[in-house]
Amino acid sequence: MMLHRSISLLTVGCLLASAALAQKTAVQSIEEYRAMLQDGNPADLFEAKGEDLWKQKRGPKNASLEKCDLGKGPGVVKGAFVELPRYFSDTNKVQDLESRLLTCMETLQGFNAVEIAKTPFGRGEQNNMTALVTWISAESKGMKFNLSQVHPQEKTFYEVGKRLFFQRAGPHDFSCSSCHGQDNTRIRLQDLPNLTKNPGDGIGFAAWPAYRVSNGQMWGMQQRLNDCYRQQRFPYPGFASDATVALGVYLGVNSQGSASVAPAIKR
Repeated sequence: MMLHRSISLLTVGCLLASAALAQKTAVQSIEEYRAMLQDGNPADLFEAKGEDLWKQKRGPKNASLEKCDLGKGPGVVKGAFVELPRYFSDTNKVQDLESRLLTCMETLQGFNAVEIAKTPFGRGEQNNMTALVTWISAESKGMKFNLSQVHPQEKTFYEVGKRLFFQRAGPHDFSCSSCHGQDNTRIRLQDLPNLTKNPGDGIGFAAWPAYRVSNGQMWGMQQRLNDCYRQQRFPYPGFASDATVALGVYLGVNSQGSASVAPAIKR
């Protein structure tokens, strides 16, 4: 009887160990796959296009974006990405990179910001927007995120973003925190970082914009948030809306001190 029980316990232990080993091997395989993808990131093509667009005279005013102030002074790009979203006095708003570029494209080049915001991702000026954010993010690659929380609006946006992150609704009663609100969460074989705290260098907020191999598309943070809302079956708040910018503030402040790896590459 005791021998039979010992054999049963040993069998269960072997099965559990095998399952754990299989899971570990699968996760390791995904990490190896990601490492291989890093060699020859197609984001490089978008990065080159973005730099050209920054310097090119375009729009009704036939002007470049070289006088655009991303927070560190007109035309200064390096280091700007890791300090966004932030408050801008000229618009009296907290803006992320994409909403700030909308402002510059409208004021400097004469484009219609409302029309660009309505344009589907990957088309027209939205495609150019993605290229611009890819290049601008690359100029701060390896730098650590350092978002300001000095201005009252920056503090308010953080709190609003936090509430939106935990807000449960929709047909599945989902929230951002359903997937990214705790440690050791996984969907299928995909590890999901806990974004309520600093997830580490190049994880979560610190990994976007990124090229997605699965659909052959370059995504900025606004499109990433759009897809999160889609998966939750939520109505999308709108491109460069206060809601998406507030979420960016919450995620960015939580990533304080993390090094940016953008533009990254994703499965």
